[in-house]
Amino acid sequence: MAHIALFHSVYGLRPAVLTAADRLRAAGHEVVTPDLYGVPPVDTVDDGFALLEKVGRDVVLERARAAVGQLPPETVLAGFSMGAGVAGALLADRPKAAGLLLLHGSGGSPDAVRPGLPVQLHLADPDVYEPPDELDEWGRAMTAAGAELAVLRYPGVGHLFTDPDVPDYDAAAADATWARALAFLGAR
Repeated sequence: MAHIALFHSVYGLRPAVLTAADRLRAAGHEVVTPDLYGVPPVDTVDDGFALLEKVGRDVVLERARAAVGQLPPETVLAGFSMGAGVAGALLADRPKAAGLLLLHGSGGSPDAVRPGLPVQLHLADPDVYEPPDELDEWGRAMTAAGAELAVLRYPGVGHLFTDPDVPDYDAAAADATWARALAFLGAR
């Protein structure tokens, strides 16, 4: 069983995040899903970016830090898209994290990686928010820093392909993602 902090995308704390948390709980994990905005989620990515700017990136990160403050040091940091970036940003504060599960976006600075840190990234192929050159550079840096990195690509799907409430949703890719993520978490 793992303790998991699961951070939402730029859309906010949507039903897909809560459903994912329930799926992880059903597998025996303890999961928290902090609301980093404190307001209802939005329906479009443009509205999500506007909300992020209104709330402020610093406030989002402070809320994330507060949400994990009482969790065990070995908590797995996980997130959807923007939330993957949040999870990665917290890695510097949580050097004993049991793993980093990144859904729909890369995250984490190689400077914060401890040798042997398990990192699993699930990403559309191609992904509009992850330019191939930048992703390759990030992957090389994470591996050079000692991360045990697995990048799992899903050809022909949209960015947020595990969220059934957005046009990007792809049931087969989502099922494969959750099976792989559960195996990753089961080893923590």
